Amino acid sequence: MTRSTRERIIDESLRLFAERGYSATSVAEIEAASGLSPGAGGLYRHFKSKYEVLAAAINEHAARTRSQVADSLAQLSTMESAEDLETRLAHLCKAGLAKVREESELTRVFFRDLSQFPELVAVVREGLLQPMFDAITTWFQAQPEYADAKLDWNGIAAVLGGSVVHYRLFQETVGESPGHAEKDQFVTAWVRLAVGLLPAPAPVS
Repeated sequence: MTRSTRERIIDESLRLFAERGYSATSVAEIEAASGLSPGAGGLYRHFKSKYEVLAAAINEHAARTRSQVADSLAQLSTMESAEDLETRLAHLCKAGLAKVREESELTRVFFRDLSQFPELVAVVREGLLQPMFDAITTWFQAQPEYADAKLDWNGIAAVLGGSVVHYRLFQETVGESPGHAEKDQFVTAWVRLAVGLLPAPAPVS
């Protein structure tokens, strides 16, 4: 599908910010990467400033994340009767890994540049990260196998969701997987930990 000029500006600016940094990227460079005449002011027909482009990129990623999380939960819920618990857990973990990978450019911008924009940090926290943790809590609470598990699901989501985020961030920053664990190993271990949350069977009298 053909992207609009506004979409090209947002996509290319985020790519450049991730590669070079926000401060090191000029408006003219964004225009050139977006197919506009560099330095001719084409960007300003869509945005008031370079900051507005960054803010738009982050807000649109947050909106997309909320939609994706809702769609993923809906898709995963249809698997409940068709797949066993371990298969469902693996799908949940892989969906999280895929989402974090999808946001790799935004992640680099976040760690390099967003400390100077606390209002945008809040958007990332509430619009991208928190929906992922909330989705894990919602998913576990909806599974019949965990119906009798009286656990702190917010804390569980922080641990399980945090491990998914950390796995991808480690790859991004260090260049290899944590503990040299390949993706399949990580997913298998993640599933085993999640299965371990199941209530112990009642003793037979």
